[in-house]
Amino acid sequence: MNLFGTAGIRGDVVERVTPELALRVGRAAGRDAGEFVLGHDGRVSSPALAAALTAGLESAGADVVSVGRVPTPALAYASRGRRGVMVTASHNPPADNGIKLFEDGQEYDGDAESRIEDRVTDGDGPTAWGEWGQPRRTDVLPTYRESVAEYAREYGAEPDDLTVAVDCGNGMAGVATPQVLRALGADVRATEANVDGYFPARGSKPTAETLSKFRSFVAATAVDFGIGHDGDADRIVIVDGDGEVVHEDTILAILAEHYVRASAAADPVVVTTPNASGRIDERVEAAGGRVERVRLGALHEGVARERAAGDADTEIVFAAEPWKHLHTAFGDWIDGVVSAAVLARLFAAESLADRRETVTERPYRKVSVDCPDERKAEAMVRIEEALPEAFPEASVSTAYGVRLSFPDDSWTLVRPSGTEPYVRVYAESDDVDELVAEVRSVVEAAVEFAEGE
Repeated sequence: MNLFGTAGIRGDVVERVTPELALRVGRAAGRDAGEFVLGHDGRVSSPALAAALTAGLESAGADVVSVGRVPTPALAYASRGRRGVMVTASHNPPADNGIKLFEDGQEYDGDAESRIEDRVTDGDGPTAWGEWGQPRRTDVLPTYRESVAEYAREYGAEPDDLTVAVDCGNGMAGVATPQVLRALGADVRATEANVDGYFPARGSKPTAETLSKFRSFVAATAVDFGIGHDGDADRIVIVDGDGEVVHEDTILAILAEHYVRASAAADPVVVTTPNASGRIDERVEAAGGRVERVRLGALHEGVARERAAGDADTEIVFAAEPWKHLHTAFGDWIDGVVSAAVLARLFAAESLADRRETVTERPYRKVSVDCPDERKAEAMVRIEEALPEAFPEASVSTAYGVRLSFPDDSWTLVRPSGTEPYVRVYAESDDVDELVAEVRSVVEAAVEFAEGE
């Protein structure tokens, strides 16, 4: 049984993430600990799935502390020192839902997920009736919001003269980000801040397209910058005062440089993913830090790896992949609300435009090449041979796909999608269209070769 993807369990609530599955997952997870904190997002199906999870957890002997409807980062915050479960499908369509498991603020790793899958497959029944767990409720949101604001105050400046627009997209950011920014002193213009599980305003995933109405609002309004969130408020997109989406790697580079400069460690480390831009390496190295990479969807594994490999002088100061930021000094979970708060403080001290000027923004492209799932492995073997042959001047890394780095700091990455029938091509170069065209031709030939075998 393959339950878990790169971010927990997700899928259609009629076909895949059903109450029956939630009951079984809860019963499987409940064997891990004596207490779980449980939260859910604003989706129509979330209360029912939360109820099923509660039944499963308690029938396995675990007490359940319900925190109700909260952003995923707030549930992760509440799971410090214990286990946690969040019902959310993040940025997926409203007909989907999902389950994320946490331990001490960190998402379950691969081994823990495999353990849950095995138990679900075995189908163990409930524990003895006298050993069932008990429910109680608590409210984590006020404490979470206060903690985020207190953390952000360590950086930047008071945003008293800053006007920020926030598109909550009918998701859980509506109960967190505007409140935190106002507590910090910013003038906030919140849009679509009512939680609605049908997501009537726009798609739950914040993109340049889904944020088009919001971008027009920002461009027509006297605001310093805009923020777009996904359905559970772990992702964040930044829009400049002209209504244009700022490239995700530029924001990542700004935050990474900030955290490296703020660290007193001799060896400050930023963890990111193979598809992340060289602009991040450039700003981190200029600030005196280093960058390490880990596969997509595994930031927590990369942080754990680098902590284990480091010494007393090493500090993991930040970890991120596009629009998903892990602020290690606050907690080991992805948190878009913290990102919003820290960026507001940073942009109050030095504007987004001024900070952006220090970042080298080369053209960046991502394209997808059709490839059936069963042919991906064969295609990647061929690509691993053919791509270096086509670009002999490049240095090659095959840790997470095939990544080529060129003498002029251009680069390209080819990797199989973990969720769709594609091979992804990423590239950053002053001549990015030419580079993508050349790489794509190699990839298409490799896919064709694999299909002919």
